[in-house]
Amino acid sequence: MENKSLIRKYNVPGPRYTSYPTVPYWDNDPTIDQWAKHVADAFSTSNQKDGISLYIHLPYCEKLCTFCGCNKRITINHGVEDSYITALLKEWKMYISIFGDEKPRIKEIHLGGGTPTFFSPENLQLLINGIFEDAVKCDDAELGFEANPVNTTTEHLKALYDVGFTRLSLGIQDFDPVVQKAINRVQSYKQVESVTNQAREIGYTSVNFDLVFGLPFQKLECVKDTISKSNALRPDRIAYYSYAHVPWTAPGQRGFSDEDLPSNEEKRALYEVGKEMFEDAGYVEIGMDHFALPTDGLAIAADNKSLHRNFMGYAPTYTQLMVGLGCSSISDSWTSFAQNIKKVEEYKATVEEGKLPIFRGHILSEEDLMVRQHILDVMCHFETTWDEATAKLPLFKALPERLAEMQNDGLLELKERSLTVTEKGRPFVRNICMTLDARMLADKPQARIFSSTI
Repeated sequence: MENKSLIRKYNVPGPRYTSYPTVPYWDNDPTIDQWAKHVADAFSTSNQKDGISLYIHLPYCEKLCTFCGCNKRITINHGVEDSYITALLKEWKMYISIFGDEKPRIKEIHLGGGTPTFFSPENLQLLINGIFEDAVKCDDAELGFEANPVNTTTEHLKALYDVGFTRLSLGIQDFDPVVQKAINRVQSYKQVESVTNQAREIGYTSVNFDLVFGLPFQKLECVKDTISKSNALRPDRIAYYSYAHVPWTAPGQRGFSDEDLPSNEEKRALYEVGKEMFEDAGYVEIGMDHFALPTDGLAIAADNKSLHRNFMGYAPTYTQLMVGLGCSSISDSWTSFAQNIKKVEEYKATVEEGKLPIFRGHILSEEDLMVRQHILDVMCHFETTWDEATAKLPLFKALPERLAEMQNDGLLELKERSLTVTEKGRPFVRNICMTLDARMLADKPQARIFSSTI
């Protein structure tokens, strides 16, 4: 009963905190020249010390998955591949010119989408080889890609492995046929099993399953079945995401209503059962919504407190500079953000003109940088500490009053210069971060812009 009461109390719209400030609060756009300067400065700090990271957005899908809130383009015309890859590599060349004479050292590449495996194996190799014409791969680099089990072939797996990829993330969501039909994402257990086994035979060292709870028509029994089948295949990592119902930004979600979704209490029960089943199978909880085997790099990073969180999600390593290539990609220099144009045609046209295709961003203030680190620490390590000078700032002086109810509910422990999330409070970590969100506290959104926290 207490848990239901907490869910009702804290189930409010809130950010997922893959960045701070969150995108709706960006209000200090960099010019192209300012952005280039932030990139150059971050590169000079990041490249030799840690290397840099790349996120490459491949937006095409052959079918619309109606649950998805990502930036995508639906088409069966694979003739779009060549011109898009040409644009990606031209955009990369612009960043190479910003870096100067020093070759970038790539620590991480993540191919997201859309559906990266929409592209042919040959084109994916062409893309990655083009990236490394002007870069070197760090010895401990992590290269991974998102894949649809239905269209991921042995040739895809071999082609990407041959250019350095060792991580595969399979978008599964749910194995129940009723749920699959509702979200227009139909795939069999056999297809997932086949891709998983092939990847391991080829040499992939980390296979991740993406599962989603809170989907339309999802019931407890079908979630149990999905998790049992997933655990049997023993993925190294599992992302167990809360479905974000945002029909105001994802039109595909308008095909089902709130009545088709599990209630708040039912949704939380799906998570709790999932968590118990993962932990019984030997997985450990990582940050928010993630689980990993103790031997996986994500679990090791969480244990030694080197876990990081960015627009790609949780990562075992940190690089100050993350360059986003492709339409809608977001780049991060730590001191600033920049997002690329979202529409494919406009993105390609801007790149063809020789211009960086950014259309918005944010230069972080000193307060932004401070708050960003604290929220990052809470999201990754479930704790944060601050010094005596910070304790005198209005944001922190007000914490005892702002956090009193959460502390009384047993969600956290607040001391004079530290905040620690309790085991009971971990499901509410987004709510706790919201109490540190200086921008949201100063300007509460007047319209619904975030999904619910539970």
